[in-house]
Amino acid sequence: MGVDGSESSLAALRWAVRQAELSGAPLEIVSAWEWPVRYGGWETPLPPDYDPADEARRQLDKAVSAVLPPADAVEVRRSVIEGHAAPVLEALSKTADLVVVGSHGRGEFAGMLLGSVSEHCVTHCHCPVVVIRGETQPRSRRPRGVGRKPAASSACASGES
Repeated sequence: MGVDGSESSLAALRWAVRQAELSGAPLEIVSAWEWPVRYGGWETPLPPDYDPADEARRQLDKAVSAVLPPADAVEVRRSVIEGHAAPVLEALSKTADLVVVGSHGRGEFAGMLLGSVSEHCVTHCHCPVVVIRGETQPRSRRPRGVGRKPAASSACASGES
């Protein structure tokens, strides 16, 4: 289960927690980190005490505490690993039963169905991968069909003649 703090990854974490509850499997929640990129010889100025692993750990703890109740019965392991998320999750998939990721991370481009990490996982991981989309719009509280026109294909949905 990869977490980067995005809404999509938090939705994926909620799904993974529920799946772990149903299956009784332990849940390993992973946050990968990299040093900031250098562009054309220019380095991003960083404070001398900057620790990206610690930053990733704090972000992971924040995500876990936002989703998991303190006394949850799910066995949780947290890992903070140096490297790009895609190959980190691919390597971990060799011993995993299931990889769960959000559809988009922090680098989301509008209109794309999958982000680069989720696409990499779907095409390279060694076990099944579940991709969870975050909520894009608030769901209506109205029951389906109330005050709305039926969809054109709704009459054919039952398959009865």
